[in-house]
Amino acid sequence: MTVVRESVCEALGAAVGRPSRGRRRVLVMAGRRPGGGVGGVSAAGPGGAAPPGGGRPPGARAGGDGARAVGLGGRVRGAPPPQPVAVALAVDAGDFAGLARYGLFGGLGHQAYLRRAEEQLTALHRQGLEVHLRVLEAGDFEDYCEALGLDPRMPAARVAYAGDPELAGEPFVYAGERLAELLPVLLDDHRARVRMSVACAALLDAVGEDPDGQFRMAAVMRYVTSVYLALAEGAGEGCHLLTLRCHGPEDGEELTSAVDVCVEEGRLYPAGRDAEAFCVTLAAGVALGGEGALLLHGDPSAGVRAAGQADGRSAPADDAGLRPPVLGWALTGGRLRPMTAHEVFDELADDAARGMPFPPGVDPRPGFPLPGFRGVGEGGGPLG
Repeated sequence: MTVVRESVCEALGAAVGRPSRGRRRVLVMAGRRPGGGVGGVSAAGPGGAAPPGGGRPPGARAGGDGARAVGLGGRVRGAPPPQPVAVALAVDAGDFAGLARYGLFGGLGHQAYLRRAEEQLTALHRQGLEVHLRVLEAGDFEDYCEALGLDPRMPAARVAYAGDPELAGEPFVYAGERLAELLPVLLDDHRARVRMSVACAALLDAVGEDPDGQFRMAAVMRYVTSVYLALAEGAGEGCHLLTLRCHGPEDGEELTSAVDVCVEEGRLYPAGRDAEAFCVTLAAGVALGGEGALLLHGDPSAGVRAAGQADGRSAPADDAGLRPPVLGWALTGGRLRPMTAHEVFDELADDAARGMPFPPGVDPRPGFPLPGFRGVGEGGGPLG
């Protein structure tokens, strides 16, 4: 897993930087399921191989250092390649309605706006321009304009928002897809960025931003990378779902994250932005000395496939011993320890009480040992 380890470390290095301007909201991922990928599409992370069954890697590395807004037009022969084009899309109908009062869309309805946006994106892509996409979210855009003293009615405000360099992680690069297929993936990417931004802010608060804090952050990030890879190795073949919730010990804001971990023929396929968000969220929980729980939902089809290969027939999904396993670890004082099977069941029941569906027919199991964390320097929790 050397290549995967390097790509995960590289992605996390890009992800952990300045958080967006104090954004403290948590967007909970909805509609996720084991093996579903990001928005139902498997994705490879930066530097990773193609995912099983193909698929586009959203948020792939961009070819330029910044982004700008440009009009349609030809490229001058011999001129240097243009900078990437930044485009913010009002994906959600509610956000579109909230922003329409500023006159941003020229009286178009949401569907007509999306059709025109697709035409413009296609034209830009055909010219060979690199297009960076982000979600135009009403509340965030209004906060952005207020913080910078911009008039949300002016085109310059939307251009500045689209190309904001403080956006967490690598750009989301448009590759010519139809918007109907792309928008769910873009929304999942946006939610992961928000979670990453919130977790980054908590992590920086915990370790500090001085040179010693950077040293402590590096140690925590190395640790959570080793945990992520150990979880993937212990999960085995198939696509599994990792879920995490954690918060600080003294009324800290709850942080949540989830990522699909796919292993095929012993190879771990990087999970892009979701993996970055998961690892940064876990790092914040560790650095804060926080409390929480980490669950590994095993691939529900792995046992059935294995049984079918063994005896040449398809095994029913509800056979005893073929129930998808759920393993758990408790985060206590910033340290992970394996849960018992009973604790895993109780955590699933608590999730159900918080509004998440209780997975049917699962087999709660104890977690396996994970790498330990050696504290460094000064600070709270396990960093002290």
